[in-house]
Amino acid sequence: MMAARSVQLVCLLICSLAIIKTASAKVNESPKQQKGKDHAYFVDKTIVQNAVSKGAVCLDGSPPAYHLDRGFGHGVRNWIILLSGGAWCRNITDCLNRSKTDLGSSKLMMPFVFLGIFSKSKTENRDFYNWNKVFVRYCDGGAFTGDIESVDPTTNLHFRGARIFDAVIEDLLAKGLKDAKNVILSGGSANGYPAMLYCDHFKTLLPKAHRVKCLVDAGYFIRVKNPLLANVFESLFRDVVNLHGSTKVLPKSCTSRMKPELCFFPENIQEDIKTPFFTVMSAFDSYQVDNIIGSNVGEFIRARNCTESLNNAFKELRSEFLIALPKANNPKQRGAFIDSFNRHTPLELWWNKVNATPINNLTTMKVFGDWYFDRKYSYVIDEIDLPLPVYLYINGTLKSRG
Repeated sequence: MMAARSVQLVCLLICSLAIIKTASAKVNESPKQQKGKDHAYFVDKTIVQNAVSKGAVCLDGSPPAYHLDRGFGHGVRNWIILLSGGAWCRNITDCLNRSKTDLGSSKLMMPFVFLGIFSKSKTENRDFYNWNKVFVRYCDGGAFTGDIESVDPTTNLHFRGARIFDAVIEDLLAKGLKDAKNVILSGGSANGYPAMLYCDHFKTLLPKAHRVKCLVDAGYFIRVKNPLLANVFESLFRDVVNLHGSTKVLPKSCTSRMKPELCFFPENIQEDIKTPFFTVMSAFDSYQVDNIIGSNVGEFIRARNCTESLNNAFKELRSEFLIALPKANNPKQRGAFIDSFNRHTPLELWWNKVNATPINNLTTMKVFGDWYFDRKYSYVIDEIDLPLPVYLYINGTLKSRG
């Protein structure tokens, strides 16, 4: 189910060219149509051919890939690298199925659409519009943590995600990243975790950089404790760690005191990360809600007819999520923008003035930009304790997406 949903998210990004071109949105109680501009564009893939000799390959043994759009103007020495999301594969069957898609093979990867924080529009993306932008394709199924040398000839599956991360970064360093001035390592959904896991190591590779920070986009999944909620991620992460051989790359500071699968939860590694990082996520992230509370609850949120028991579950999830986040006492090191809208990966469709989901008139673009450039350090949390629906106009018709 997770892999299928991730494919849908990728398809949504591909289709969003049409959405952005004709769409507008207003996120409030009475949404009104506005005119939008097309700030999305396609970028071809770059295959890291020399990665194969290092054993850094996708599930099917094909070389890894990324999409690079070069910066311009005063942004030529600034880089944002995004590790793309796409759930996980937890068993051989899942991974075999995944290896036959663009989430497991670079052979099937097409040009990718850049939008949101990758937009070239100075109006929509003031701080990062002219940066070098890299979208690293996710093709290992283990959140860039796998490192198993042996390959079963009956399946030909390769679990080499950690090697892929190293090979891609090495390739980018040779293409100008080593001389970068300002850099962001970001990860979306399943790969918000490796953006944290590798954050400190990544910074050590850039001694010339003035500013290196990390960004987690809707990837702060939690280990719930209340029996009212389903603790689905713990068993999932146990399977992923065992199948992909992830333990060796997990922080020893964590694995020395708890089971390896628990070290896949951001809450259990964040205190040991020295590099500043910022978390953008909804307290009612649709992926987390679907898995912990129920896959059909989005319909009730959009219709605004949630039952009392469902609202109690939402409140408990929000409470546990906020407790699991880094504490707010040092926003210079741990910034955050946590809203209440029921959607996933806000750096995609919601990183623009039209679709922004503000908190007290503050947007993700403004808060993160100020935090990154040390203009103002913020830790913003929406006080609304129940999920809000998100509205989009698509082809002139009002649509809602949870």
